[in-house]
Amino acid sequence: MPLNLKPMIVALAAAALLCGGRALGSPSPSADSSAYWSDRASALLTEIQRETAQLGPHADALKTFAQNPRLSWQSHAIYLDRVKGHINSVGERLAELQRIRHAVRPWQQQAITQVTSHAAQVAASTQAAILHLRENQTYLFVPEYTDHLTTIADRSGDMKQTIDKFLDYGKTQQKLQRLQDELELAGT
Repeated sequence: MPLNLKPMIVALAAAALLCGGRALGSPSPSADSSAYWSDRASALLTEIQRETAQLGPHADALKTFAQNPRLSWQSHAIYLDRVKGHINSVGERLAELQRIRHAVRPWQQQAITQVTSHAAQVAASTQAAILHLRENQTYLFVPEYTDHLTTIADRSGDMKQTIDKFLDYGKTQQKLQRLQDELELAGT
């Protein structure tokens, strides 16, 4: 099971560079380009939402594995590989979000920050669990391994809840703007 958490590492490096504000040399976004980038960010966040929905059952299964001695290390490996695939997909989308961060709405910037934090925790625990499993296939119930499985499940759930709430907020903002526009049109 080759370990490839490179997309997540790229996203985290980008986060470190961009959290302080706009990237050097980036022009201030115009109203049209801001709308475009905000729409792109919403689309990427929706893709992350779908990915976390698929990640959840695999992460939850790993959490139950931490208490089931009848499962082989191969079962653990299969589910860790699935989690790794999902978190790598999330990392790719986060990397793109980090690149456009300066041009999106404040709530989207906050979503990027919080989702990146959860994803980093999932990625780190996934990597640690994979490394443990490679080196210690007979020690599936030691606390340092089972803690990683629990963290994967818990942070995956947190990431899903966070992204759901931010996307609900974004939809509410759009609905409010539409109603506001309608009321202004009716008043003229």
